[in-house]
Amino acid sequence: MASALRRRAFVLGGHITNFVGKGSPTFKQGANPPIEWYIAEAVTGALKNTGVEAKSVQTAYIGNFCGELFCNQGHLGAALVGVNNDFRFIPSMRVEGACASGGLAFASGVRDIQAGRDVVMVAGAEVQTTVSPRQGAAYLATASHFAKQRSLDEFTFPALFAQRMKAYRNEFNVPEDAMAHTVVKAYENGNLNPLAHMHLKKMTFDDAKAASDTNPNFLRNPELKPWLKVSDCSQVSDGGAALMLVSEDGLAALGKTPADAIEVLTCVHTTDDLYEEGNHFRMDCSRTAAQRAYEQTGLGAGDMQLAEVHDCFSIAEVLMCEALGFADLGAGWSLAANGESTRDGRIPVNVGGGLLSMGHPVGATGVKQILEIYKQMKRQGGAYQVEKDIELGITANMGGSDKTVVVGIFQNRS
Repeated sequence: MASALRRRAFVLGGHITNFVGKGSPTFKQGANPPIEWYIAEAVTGALKNTGVEAKSVQTAYIGNFCGELFCNQGHLGAALVGVNNDFRFIPSMRVEGACASGGLAFASGVRDIQAGRDVVMVAGAEVQTTVSPRQGAAYLATASHFAKQRSLDEFTFPALFAQRMKAYRNEFNVPEDAMAHTVVKAYENGNLNPLAHMHLKKMTFDDAKAASDTNPNFLRNPELKPWLKVSDCSQVSDGGAALMLVSEDGLAALGKTPADAIEVLTCVHTTDDLYEEGNHFRMDCSRTAAQRAYEQTGLGAGDMQLAEVHDCFSIAEVLMCEALGFADLGAGWSLAANGESTRDGRIPVNVGGGLLSMGHPVGATGVKQILEIYKQMKRQGGAYQVEKDIELGITANMGGSDKTVVVGIFQNRS
């Protein structure tokens, strides 16, 4: 299992903030920390947790999708530098790729390591609770082909994934309650994660299996309304995450060894055509990224022991698991139903709650996924730590409806 990278790269750890929003016990609309706070909290925590001094950081990236819209704040590369005076004058930039912004920030950092840098900081942050859900949905719809797809529904992305839900269930004759297993798994995991947006929210199978007054079909599009419930959706969250990415020389210079880190075996970035809807019951961009990652490392889906996938909707986790090769087409929903993707299953998926329960502060998600892999490999998962030792794990961060994807494969070093 040699690295596919020309120059070895390691994740030394980092920090994830609390993910908060409606449903969090401390959340108050309009009275929550600004995006500057989340950036500073994530970065300061990452420096502390890894023992890296700010002056050692050579370049920095931050993933963020909609800072200008939600917060009236762009130019976040400079905001990142503002966290610590020792960052002044280093190259730092904001990276945007919709919900894959954090993954793209990480991919940019990996390329810097390949180009000769030794210590790179990768962060991600988003604040989305500054406006109403409907206004926020309009902002998030800019990740679609807005001119064509915005008219689907005022909640555009839920409508796009309702299309996927409808196509998938009809193509493979999947019953309505099949997705409830994925939802319940997510909430059970989030209940064990103190950082999770929905840490205190319980979700039973009966709650999730069908629409109700407390779990309605909320879309206005009459064709798509029956196909998606509130429980099928990820959370609109505020939050941040940051990690330290280093070369082998960087490890040595910091007085660290590979045993202190996890190794990046590969990082694959794929992009598909924004203007074409493609196949609704298959994720070809994600599948291509995963196949390339496996080919580059000589590994396969069966070698993976842990996965963090982009479950922006319940159907997204199912399609992602199929794209990554964990199940055949049409069978991904059964992973949670059969216990295969639970914390003690064959391939644990999203053990910290995923986007459905831990939350989805868009720019932070791709960075958070990698840190979840790190935490589990280093047995720092606390109440949601998986029992078995993890050597190999995979992340899949997606932007839009399978339009931008970043897949990483990681190995624990001891």
